[in-house]
Amino acid sequence: MTKRALITGITGQDGAYLSQLLLEKGYEVYGLVRRSSTADVNDVRLKWLGVDKDVRILDGNLLDISGIIRVMRDVVPDEVYNLGAQSFVKSSWQQPILTGQVTGLGVTNMLEAMRLERPEARFYQASSSEMYGLIQEPMQIETTPFYPRSPYAVAKLYGHWLTVNYRESYGMHASSGILFNHESPLRGIEFVTRKVTDAVARIKLGMASELRLGNIDAKRDWGHSKDYVRAMWLMLQQDVADDYVIATGRTTTVRDMCRIAFEHAGLSIDDHLIIDPALFRPAEVDVLLGNPAKAKAAFGWEAEISLEDMIIEMVEADLKRLTR
Repeated sequence: MTKRALITGITGQDGAYLSQLLLEKGYEVYGLVRRSSTADVNDVRLKWLGVDKDVRILDGNLLDISGIIRVMRDVVPDEVYNLGAQSFVKSSWQQPILTGQVTGLGVTNMLEAMRLERPEARFYQASSSEMYGLIQEPMQIETTPFYPRSPYAVAKLYGHWLTVNYRESYGMHASSGILFNHESPLRGIEFVTRKVTDAVARIKLGMASELRLGNIDAKRDWGHSKDYVRAMWLMLQQDVADDYVIATGRTTTVRDMCRIAFEHAGLSIDDHLIIDPALFRPAEVDVLLGNPAKAKAAFGWEAEISLEDMIIEMVEADLKRLTR
């Protein structure tokens, strides 16, 4: 029988790549989408991958448990992937209450709706490496203590522990992926990697002359979204639910990531990069580096796409967008 998957955040980067993966595996894919003042769905990422006609979009909101219950009842999903959130770290300082409600309490609504309507389904929670924040160990694993440094990270930590609690309290197959930074050509323009590749493409085409960034000495463990959604699916295929760090095991500064992009375009980083103190975070996360050994041992997952290949892909995609 054909499996059914319900994805919140389906119009985002990970939602689009996950939809593509599940469709390739023969799933029926449903997406929960919060409506705005227009009837149009922001399906540009689904269209980029050519899967927009193959997913079924449903009205819903992570803050409306009655609506989620109705969706659970109508779809009867086998797997639920909770990717929806207020996911931009910077905005969480301007919107801490909204971030807490959507990114934190939204997980409660999803899990409770599943418990009431579809307790036998399998649940994936999108946890985040930002939960580690002020790192307590040089390389972070599943048991590394958390020290969140933003309202976003605090909200993610609430959702993470609630997923553990529902697993232990109700026997639900609920897993969390502690995903480190993952990017792609579908990344939102507000995130640093896409901000960089878009600016590099604009400078290359003569449409801009500078790139303004904050702390370029921050270090991150960057992978490709396409690799990381594969890990999400693999988690829900395991007999026993658990939590897994998904990362590359390699850390790179924002400065070096920028250099890869500029060099690919034949440009000098020193001619165009400007450090803007206004862009520094109120509380910085200086370095994140994940150890994915548990995921590799449990289900053979490891990153396949390198940082260099990913950044080049993103620059080329932005050049293509801007020259249309």
